[in-house]
This record gives sequence, structure tokens and C-alpha cells, in this order.
Amino acid sequence: MTRLRMVFPWLFASVSLWCAACTPALNWREVQPEGSDVFAMFPCKPERYARKLPLAGEAVEMRMSSCVVDGVTYALAYASVSEPGRVDAALVELRNAAARNLGGATQETGNATVPGMTPNERARRVSVAGSGARGEPLQEQAVFFAKGLRVFQASVVGPKVSSEAADTFIAGLRFAS
Repeated sequence: MTRLRMVFPWLFASVSLWCAACTPALNWREVQPEGSDVFAMFPCKPERYARKLPLAGEAVEMRMSSCVVDGVTYALAYASVSEPGRVDAALVELRNAAARNLGGATQETGNATVPGMTPNERARRVSVAGSGARGEPLQEQAVFFAKGLRVFQASVVGPKVSSEAADTFIAGLRFAS
């Protein structure tokens, strides 16, 4: 083996680099946030948060599960509104807040398609480019959707958001049967 290493040093260096590249940086796991009927694939163990905020003309409790890997935040937030007429407004407000938080504009990249969601014309997938509180450039890939009176936002935010990781996170969303 030592003789091979001396004769083909580039081979061992290449194999070592290839093996290091194959090491998964993201440890995907299915999570069902407490009190919700949605499942999500997170790349790390999420923490849970809750706070009251105004949404669609009423005070709601927004619950969020999120985690951070390599400076990129993966989050799933949800809140319930009191009546069907508020669902559309809530989805639009959440989408506008995502753009406002980064000081950018949303670019729609498609309709939201989460298995088991309630069909809604306001359910969208978007991308946002903007900046953080200290002026650092940030990107966001997010999807906004609803099930009944509950509205959801799943987002991936960071200095550079991998399309593959964002697609995996968003494609991993589904509702319990």
C-alpha cells in the first residue's frame, strides 16, 4: 500500500478529496412540528418558537420550527386565521413580509404544490434577493401555502442558498393523511 501511495500520490489525494466531498453536510430527517398536521424534511434538528403577531387583520400565534446549517436557515412557520376570507390575505402578507425583511422583491418561481394542501391561487413559491440587518447579501427560497384555515411559510435563507437543498426542503413538505 505504501509503495502504491508513493507511485500514485495523485490517486490517493483524489480519492481522499472525493470521499470528503461525499460526506453529507446535511443530515435530513422528517419532522412534524408540534400542533401541526404537516411534515417537513429538515437538514438538522429544528428548534421551536412561537410569538403573537398581526396577520390578515387579527392577532395570531405564529409557530416556527427552524435550524441552521453552514449559515443557512431552514424554517417552517404556520398560523391559523379565524375565517376562510382571511386565508388569501394572510398568504399575501407573509409573502410581502419575506421580501420586506430582506429589503428585496419577490420573484415568483411557480405555484406551491404541497401534497394535501388546500388549493389556493395565492399559494406560491418565490425567491428573494436582498440583504440582512448588517447589509450582508442574503437569498431566500420560500413557499407559501394553506390547509383549511392554517397558513404556512417554508423558507431557506442564507448568504448563498443551494437550489438542491432548497428543492429538497420544499419537496419534503406534506400533510398527514
